[in-house]
Amino acid sequence: MFKTVLFPVDSSKDSLEAAQMVAELVKSNQSRLYLLSVVEIESSGKHRESAMQSAEEVAILLKTVKGFFAQRGVDVELLEREGIPSFIICDVADEIAADLIVMGCRGLGLTNEGLAESVTYRVVNLSPCPVLIVP
Repeated sequence: MFKTVLFPVDSSKDSLEAAQMVAELVKSNQSRLYLLSVVEIESSGKHRESAMQSAEEVAILLKTVKGFFAQRGVDVELLEREGIPSFIICDVADEIAADLIVMGCRGLGLTNEGLAESVTYRVVNLSPCPVLIVP
């Protein structure tokens, strides 16, 4: 059903907790899994505070998450990008012809005040494929 799955990861607890569900989903569907992490910049071109701010941080995160999946017998392809996460996630999903995007959700930004800032909300609205949100 889901031949190609995109799993965008960041260093948040919620993103990493979603990894277990992703492993089970990918194994049961015999899917190809892509891990994506984004060096985040604002639309102004500046790096945001508390974001994945360097290629080194992203590389370490991807290596750690790849190890998690390797322990569960899941092969992954690693992707690193720079930009605005919601747009990059949707662009990459389109590039790899993803059948599904799986994302962890912090629960932040799900109020009216934070909705426009939520990466998850933006991805759900812009995605070229279904999005599974793991709370």
